Amino acid sequence: MNINEIKRKIGQTFIVGFDGHEPTSSVKKFITDNDVGGVILFTRNIESPAQLANLNNELQSLATSGSDQLFISIDMEGGRVARLKAPFTQWPPMQILGEIGSASLGFKFAETMAKELLSVGINLDYSPCVDVLTNDKNTVIGDRAFGIEPEIVSKMSSALVRGFLKAGVMPCVKHFPGHGDTLVDSHDDIPVVHHDLDRLEKIEFIPFKKAFRARCDLVMTAHLKLDKVDPIWPATLSTKILQDILRGSLGYRGAIITDDMEMKAITKNYKVEEAAVQAIKAGCTMLLYCHTLEVYERGLEAITKAVVDGEISKDIIEKNLELVLKIKKDNLQPYKPANVTELTKAVGHPDHLKLAKQIARKEVPPGLST
Repeated sequence: MNINEIKRKIGQTFIVGFDGHEPTSSVKKFITDNDVGGVILFTRNIESPAQLANLNNELQSLATSGSDQLFISIDMEGGRVARLKAPFTQWPPMQILGEIGSASLGFKFAETMAKELLSVGINLDYSPCVDVLTNDKNTVIGDRAFGIEPEIVSKMSSALVRGFLKAGVMPCVKHFPGHGDTLVDSHDDIPVVHHDLDRLEKIEFIPFKKAFRARCDLVMTAHLKLDKVDPIWPATLSTKILQDILRGSLGYRGAIITDDMEMKAITKNYKVEEAAVQAIKAGCTMLLYCHTLEVYERGLEAITKAVVDGEISKDIIEKNLELVLKIKKDNLQPYKPANVTELTKAVGHPDHLKLAKQIARKEVPPGLST
């Protein structure tokens, strides 16, 4: 492989963000030159459903021969983590669903949300959050969690995964190995969790295992340190956590994506280049960069250099590429341009708004089991 070939193979494992209602020419060039695998959208990218649909159609036109389509991804959980504002349906936080405890309602919720996402061209949602909220002072997760009991979190997580998949949106469970007992926000620095492996297996890992059995093919890492498991590296950069535990003990075979590599938990403690290379060496399949073109350019260059120098095996790059293409094939519907004239059939549909209100009132609609 020459350097450009290496870059394009690595590029397919990158998901990147950008400012504004359309990507700059430089961002477009980075995506096309490097066969980038996907983008992540935030509220900053969205003006209206029609604008968003047109944006996603334009983004998909940038997909090159390495893949038939981009991952167009978003954080859309419900509650305070909702990048899509009205007229999109505004959903209650997942704590409410957990308190109701109806798997059939969880399935219906995810299936309904996914219909709105797909209508504007979004095919990957970083949801559900499967962290078990064992620390009631944890405001980072808080009402984003289904609850404090691993059984409830497992039940609802599995239901949401199945609902997303049924509708044709790929779910991503987060944040492995579990962010429920933290106080520090990894947007600011590295949280440290003091649980040993025995405790993690009894509580934190249970919802992840259930979600994997429900056919979730993507899991997001947490930028937190388990000091009794790996006192050196945070989970995103830890071979012990990703290879020995997630791949080994838990038997996970899907793709692993980092949380945003521009969060301060990473950038305050590691150089961009070191973090990018270590994430791949630790076992991450995909890298997420949410903001800055210069940063993800540096990350790509660093990984490419590590491959050329033999620090990272070409086999790892090939296997990561193969896995990304496989999960796209297995989870994404054939791409069809979002139809701007049809958006009102899904976005903020009266049936969706009614369901959101029923969930907020902790009502289980007729026909769904409690």
